[in-house]
Amino acid sequence: MKYAFYPGCSGEHRASAYQDSLELVADFLNLELSPIPDWNCCGATEYLSVNRLGAYALSARNLALVPKGCDQVVTSCSACYLNLKKTDKILAENPDIAKDVNAALAEGNLSYSPGIYSIRHILEVFINDIGLDAIKGKVVSPLSGLRVAPFYGCMLVRPNNGYDHPEFPHTLDDILSALGAEVLTFSMKTHCCGGHMSQIKAITGYELLRRILGEAQGKGAGIIAVTCPACQLNLDAYQDDVNKTFGTNFRIPVMFFTQLMGLAFGLDRALLGLGKELISAHEVLSFSKGLQPGNKIKKDKSKTALPASGAKKR
Repeated sequence: MKYAFYPGCSGEHRASAYQDSLELVADFLNLELSPIPDWNCCGATEYLSVNRLGAYALSARNLALVPKGCDQVVTSCSACYLNLKKTDKILAENPDIAKDVNAALAEGNLSYSPGIYSIRHILEVFINDIGLDAIKGKVVSPLSGLRVAPFYGCMLVRPNNGYDHPEFPHTLDDILSALGAEVLTFSMKTHCCGGHMSQIKAITGYELLRRILGEAQGKGAGIIAVTCPACQLNLDAYQDDVNKTFGTNFRIPVMFFTQLMGLAFGLDRALLGLGKELISAHEVLSFSKGLQPGNKIKKDKSKTALPASGAKKR
């Protein structure tokens, strides 16, 4: 199966473990992800409030660059997914905005007609195109004994992604269960991680993270599994700041769900980006009953963890 793939900025930098593990897992499952040529930033979450036309034009340009013959556009970042999908919908419902956006695109000899692509998050592709039975059938190292808190974040399932419930989603839970993990009932699964709030008003951002981490710790989670680069960065990089602010003692590894898929499939840990997380998952994963011995996670000694206050996000 072939898809036009929008990587997003984070996948090439801070969230490289996500992109690396996704590419490895996709190849293992015979999914062909063809990167959109000359793609640009989707505008992240703030640009729409700064420059409406510019924000829509940024996302529309990516869609205008989708190679001919592809009618499926896939991304792994929740913010990118929301921006691409929102832009397509807004342009389809507002001809005047579409006209202005196409006037901007024309400066680069491009144009875009909304509604011609199915814009999807990779999680949904795994669920609906591969299927849980096929995923389960590929598992050689089940994540037995690994207690996982599934975290979707606030953008993946809202306002309505069409394949999961906006308040009580289950698709990530289902995949993790198929991998053999013990999936925890996690009421914070669709709460906001704060986005860039930790840089705008730190105490507010830290409080949002404290609530998520607090329930995960209270439920005995060994790992928090995420579907979004921003969520992974916030929950991983700011735990020390949250601890200092509230007197907590959180040390919960935060991993991309594609890394857990790769582990269960028996794929190479180094290629899956294990060890790139700031809160190491090494100890937790070493106690998972089903993971095969050997091929241990190697700590990247060349990586110097930035202080949480200096962590950069897209």
